[in-house]
Order: sequence, then structure tokens, then C-alpha cells
Amino acid sequence: MVTDRSTLFSPRTLLLVWLISGLCWGFLQLAMVIMAGETFAIDSTIMYALRSGADLSDPVGPGWLEEIMRDATALGSNWLLIAITLVVAWYLVLIDRKRMAAFLILAIISGIAVSFALKLGFSRPRPDLVPHHTRIYTSSFPSGHAMMSAVTYLTLAGLLAQIQSRRVIKALVFFVAIFTMVLVGASRVYLGVHWPSDVVAGWCAGAFWAMMCFHVAKFFRLRRAD
Repeated sequence: MVTDRSTLFSPRTLLLVWLISGLCWGFLQLAMVIMAGETFAIDSTIMYALRSGADLSDPVGPGWLEEIMRDATALGSNWLLIAITLVVAWYLVLIDRKRMAAFLILAIISGIAVSFALKLGFSRPRPDLVPHHTRIYTSSFPSGHAMMSAVTYLTLAGLLAQIQSRRVIKALVFFVAIFTMVLVGASRVYLGVHWPSDVVAGWCAGAFWAMMCFHVAKFFRLRRAD
């Protein structure tokens, strides 16, 4: 099949390449300044601002807000994201989109592997400025919840957008995906288990991975039936 060069070099394609490159550059820049300790001042200022001045163990806001944040952070749990991925993949198999299902599982599992590899590589300690309001098991940079919520929800949105023709539905699925990943990342800072810079880096890495998966899926025309 002959490739249409006008499509390869269209303004939309070039913009997406710029966005992907920007996300990669943003993550690398953050990694460098974080390792140099240059984000500590702003990180600590934000974390202290989210706690009561009289008691650092008390997050700002009413008690119900803390419960909402605990619930929100679960939306970025690897186990929940894997469960969502498997359910969606099963649905895709049932509607005879087996290649799309396999691709979805590969994208999410590889994203989790990359997330753990980055954590092991950087080994940034968790913040100890304020008490943690949820259990933690791994190092801090990048935020696994922020990265994997971006990978999973944006990848799902990208795949759903490819099988939808109505722009309003495409806009809705991307809005929900972005809102959810932002909420998950914010909850990690609110609960005191991540530096804000960890979360921003996780968003950059996760969005980068999701966009790459989206374009690979588009390249293989997964919106068509197998």
C-alpha cells in the first residue's frame, strides 16, 4: 500500500509529534532537576499548603474530602487498572476485536513494567514532610498511580475514539480520561505519599506512553474488524 505523504506531514500529525516529543523532553527535564534537588522548595511548599498549620497529620478541608481522595487514589491502583483492562479486553474479544484486545493488554502491561523500571532506576525516597494517609510499597519517582492512570485511561480513550465517528463522544471519553488521571495524581499529593513533581513526571511519562500506543494502534488500523 502506498503511503500518502500529505497525511504523514499534515499539521495534525506534526502537532502530535511535537506533543509526544514535548512529553518526553518534559519528563527528562523534570528527572534532571529533581535529581539535583531543585524542586524541593516548591514541592514542600505545595505539600505544606495541603495540611493544617496546627496539625500536619490533618489534610486541609472537611473529612469527606479526605475520604473522596482515598477513593480517588484507588482509581490508579495497578490491580484495579489491570482488572479494568481485562474486562475491556474481554468485551473486545466478544465483539470480535481480538487484535485490539491483545494490543490493549500489551500496552498496559508494558506500561506497568516501564513504571516499575523507572522507579527502580531513580529510587527517589518518599516525602517525609507530612504523615502518609495511605500505604506505600515502592519508591517515589515517578508516581506510579499518576503514570499508570494516564497510560490506562488515555489508551482506552484513544482506542474507543477510533471506533467512534461522533466527535462529541470522542471528546467525552478523552475528557473523562484526563479528569480521572488528574484526580488520581492530585490525590497522591493530598494524601502525602508523593511529591508534586513525582506526579507531574508520572503524567508526562504516562501520556507519552499512551500516545505512542494510540498511534501504533492507529497505524495497524485497529478500528477495523479483525
